[in-house]
Amino acid sequence: MSRIFYDHLIIFEEVDREIKNVTDLAEEREELWQLIDEIIHHRVLASILDILPREHHEEFLLSFHESPYSDTHIVYLNKMIKGDIEELLRNEIKSIEAEILHEIRGKGKRGQ
Repeated sequence: MSRIFYDHLIIFEEVDREIKNVTDLAEEREELWQLIDEIIHHRVLASILDILPREHHEEFLLSFHESPYSDTHIVYLNKMIKGDIEELLRNEIKSIEAEILHEIRGKGKRGQ
């Protein structure tokens, strides 16, 4: 996946260890990481849109689509939400990581 402006907030070392523990096949690890990237991307964008005033959604999404890697998105979002977007995203990413670890470790199985 290409670089995205919030990538520096994602540090999934524990998830990486767990993925390596559950499969020895490189293809399976790659598939798991693709799924994780998709989950992160959708959840982070949803979090941003939840806190960004609706009248700024289109402007942000157009800018993001044109240059998903641009650090200017952080500045823009901090201005529009009048807060620390990085801290909000860090919290969301930590939540995602906990959910993924829970699933990988099998605690997310039905009936447990």
